[in-house]
Amino acid sequence: MFDISFAELIVVAVVMLLVIGPEKLPKVARTFGAYAGRIQRFMAQVKDEVNRETRFEELQKLQQEVKSSVMQTESSIMGHVSQLQADIASSHSLAEETIATKIESTKADLPTEASLVQVSATEAKPLSTSPVLIAEQAIKAKRRAAAKKTDLAIEGDVATKAMPAAKKPRAVKPKSP
Repeated sequence: MFDISFAELIVVAVVMLLVIGPEKLPKVARTFGAYAGRIQRFMAQVKDEVNRETRFEELQKLQQEVKSSVMQTESSIMGHVSQLQADIASSHSLAEETIATKIESTKADLPTEASLVQVSATEAKPLSTSPVLIAEQAIKAKRRAAAKKTDLAIEGDVATKAMPAAKKPRAVKPKSP
């Protein structure tokens, strides 16, 4: 700290012995040691306090960095959440539009209530006011009608195949004896 060598310390000790004298030298040495210890402790306390202050400042800087990072992350997450909400809302409106167009196209393809009434009494079911149920009933009615036409056509083919055509008289060959 002060760059004092051992030889210089011996010179200072000899001068003190001559100036103070051998009787007072132990008391002065104890007092000097006590003051040196106090100065050492004071310097250690000052050094510790400076270190604590620098650590405290570093921790405050770190805390500010963490806070700013958290704020950035939070704003990023909120941005993603708002984007997802907008996407969900647009998907919802698109789905509603698609459903509305499908319902309209289904309504256009539906037979009128009068044609639904033409269904035979065994197939008749109460009409519903729900467009989806009406569409389902109409599709079922069309399928049944198509199946009946197919059944009739198949039965007609079987009937025509089963009936022999008008037989033409064949020439009869005389039997040779």
